Amino acid sequence: MMKLKLTFLSLFIAALSHAQVKQVKIDRINQMADLPKPLQIIDWKAMALNFDRTIYDFNAKGKYWPMVWMDSTGKNFKQPVMGMYTAVGDVRQGAAHNKGMFHEALANMGSVLGATLVGLDKSNQQGLNYVGMLKNYFNKDTGWDIMMNNTAPEVALLGGGYGRDWWYDVYPNVLFYAIYDKYPAAPDFEMMARSIAEKFYKADSILNGNYNYSYFDYGKMKPMSTQICAQPDAAAGHAYVLYAAYKKFGDPRYLKGAISAMKALESQKINPTYELLMPFGAYLAARMNAEQGTAFDIQKMLNWTFDGTAVCREGWGFLVGNWNGFDISGTVGSTVDHGGYAFLMNTFDAAWPLVPLVRYQPKYANAIGKWMLNAVNASRFFYPQYMPEEHQTLPDFAEVTKGVIAYEGFAKSSTFDTLYQSLKAPVAQGDGPKWVPGQNPEVSQFSVYGSGHAGIFGGIVKETEIKGILGLDLLATDFYRQRAYPTWLFYNPYGTGKTINFKTPAKGKSDVYDLISQRFIAKNVSSGTKVQIPPLQSVVLVCVPAGKKSKVKNKQLSVDGIVLDYQYKP
Repeated sequence: MMKLKLTFLSLFIAALSHAQVKQVKIDRINQMADLPKPLQIIDWKAMALNFDRTIYDFNAKGKYWPMVWMDSTGKNFKQPVMGMYTAVGDVRQGAAHNKGMFHEALANMGSVLGATLVGLDKSNQQGLNYVGMLKNYFNKDTGWDIMMNNTAPEVALLGGGYGRDWWYDVYPNVLFYAIYDKYPAAPDFEMMARSIAEKFYKADSILNGNYNYSYFDYGKMKPMSTQICAQPDAAAGHAYVLYAAYKKFGDPRYLKGAISAMKALESQKINPTYELLMPFGAYLAARMNAEQGTAFDIQKMLNWTFDGTAVCREGWGFLVGNWNGFDISGTVGSTVDHGGYAFLMNTFDAAWPLVPLVRYQPKYANAIGKWMLNAVNASRFFYPQYMPEEHQTLPDFAEVTKGVIAYEGFAKSSTFDTLYQSLKAPVAQGDGPKWVPGQNPEVSQFSVYGSGHAGIFGGIVKETEIKGILGLDLLATDFYRQRAYPTWLFYNPYGTGKTINFKTPAKGKSDVYDLISQRFIAKNVSSGTKVQIPPLQSVVLVCVPAGKKSKVKNKQLSVDGIVLDYQYKP
C-alpha cells in the first residue's frame, strides 16, 4: 500500500514539475465554485440537433407551432427567406403579421451557425438552402450594405437595430463572417463579405479612434449620438470582422483597421462593455498578439468582460453565486438587475471567442476552463425540463417548448413588478410579455432565438469519463485561423489529481503535446493515452502526426509549418 502511495505521489510531483506556463487568475472567476453543484452536464450537441430537427419543421403541430414560416417579400434579394419566431407566440411575428417580415438575424443566423457547428449542412437540408436565405439580411436596399438584424427598416423598430443599439447593427456581421467561414462557396457571400469589410474599414477611419457614440449610420457613414448611451465596445465587433476579412482576403487595410479598432477599444478609461462584443476583443487581443506581434492588454479586456463593472450597461458581465443551493456562476447578463439576471444567448455566445483564446495565450487555460465548467453546468437551468418547477414562472406550459426551447433567462427574483413574486431564486423567466404589454402571451418568456445558439456549446463541449472534467475543442469556433492540429483543453476542478483517457484521431499515429508543460507527453500513440491533470490545473493537448520534426522560430514551435505553440519557451 505504501509503495502504491509513493508511486502516485511521484507521478503527482512529476506532473506538477512539468507545469511551465504560469497561470493567470481572473478575479471574477476566482469567485466561482471549483466544482459547481448540483453538477450535471447535459449533451449540448444532442440539444442543438434536436432544436434544429424540431424548429425547422414547417408542419409542426401544437399551439403556437410551427416556429417558422416563409417570408416572400423579397427584401434585398428576390428570394423567399425563412422567418423564425424570436419568442414563442410573439404576436408581431409569423406569416400573418407585419407582412411576415418581422424576424431577426440573431435567430436565423444563430441557429444556422449552431447547427453547422454540430455537423449539419444548412445549405442543403431537405432541399432547402437556409444559408443562402440569410442573404436577405444584407441591407442593400437601404444602402447600408451590411448585414442587419432585420431585412428592412419597416419592421426595425419592433426589434433591435437601425440606430437603436450599435451592437444590434454590428453583431449580425460577426455572425455572418463565422457562417461565411463554414460556407465559403455560398453564392454572393464573397461580395457581401467584401462590402461589410469596406464599410467597417471606412467607419473605423471616420471614427479615428473615437467610438464613443450610440451607433453608426452605415448608409450616411456618420457616427450618431442618441438618448442611448455610447457603446464603444462596438470597436471589438469592427475589429473582429476586419481581422477575419484580412485573414480571408489578405488586404492589409483590413489589418490596419482591425488594429485601429482594437487600439480604440483598449484606450477606454472605464469598462465599455454593453452586450456581448467585449469577449471578442479579449480573443482578438490574444490572437493578434500571437500572430501579428501586437501588445494588446488581454487581462484588461478579460476583466472588462467578466467583472460586471460596466457603466453604460450598468453591471453587465458574468454572474457569480449560489442561489438557494444552485450554483449559477458563469452565466452572462446583468449582475445588478433584481440581484442578477442571466441570459441564455449571451452565455452561449461568450464561449465562441473565449474558448479559442486559450490556444493563443495558454496562461488563461485554468481560468477559461473553470468558467466554462460553471457556465456549461448552470446553462441547463434555462430549460424547463432541468429547472425544478418551483423555480419557474411557467412550469405548466413546459410542453410547448418540446424540450428544445429555453426560458430567455433566469433572475435572482422575478423582474415582473407584480407577477411571480413568491418564487425563490433562481427564477427562470423571460421578457417577452413586456415587449408587447397586454398582447404577448405568457409563453413568450420562452426564447427561440437564444435557444438556437446551443450549437456553440454543442460544437465545443464534450464530456470525459470523469464527471466535471470537460474537453473543450479550441478549434471549433476559431474562425479564419491558420492551419492547426486538433487542440483540446481539459481542466481538473478537483482537489486531487485526476487521470483521463485522451483519445487521439483514428487515422495514423500521433504525438501529443501539452501547451501548459510545453513538452510532448506521449509519442507514437495509435488510439489514445492516459493523461494526468494535477488538482485545479489544466492540460491543453495538441495532436500531431507522429514522427514529425519540430522547429522553433520567433519563439513559436511548429511542426510541418503548422504552429503548435505561439509562446514557446524551451
